[in-house]
Amino acid sequence: VQLQASGGGLVQAGGSQKLSCAASGRTLSNYVMGWFRQAPGKEREFVTAINWNGETTDYTDSVKGRFTVSRDNAKNAVYLAMNSLKPEDTAVYYCAASRRDRWDSRRQERVYAYWGQGTLVTVSS
Repeated sequence: VQLQASGGGLVQAGGSQKLSCAASGRTLSNYVMGWFRQAPGKEREFVTAINWNGETTDYTDSVKGRFTVSRDNAKNAVYLAMNSLKPEDTAVYYCAASRRDRWDSRRQERVYAYWGQGTLVTVSS
């Protein structure tokens, strides 16, 4: 699976941004999809994940209520809608794909076999 993340950019605090992750090579319906982020000088961290059919999601506490993950398997794409952005949300955001039977380990980078190249989101104060 080849993943291409897009939609990053500069946004003011309190604003919104929507990231997209387009897949090619295989159908995404076979995969758990995750979003991770890496802020400057920090390790990459889990943000959110969505199961293969979109019925179940998981969010790290810091983005709950502000971020929404969704997917469109017909379009082979996953999305991350980010609202009420804060400067601490500034990071490179990565989408990743894991086998659909690895949902229990969704927060662990090691279970994601495929990664997009990342897209930078900068939130100004």
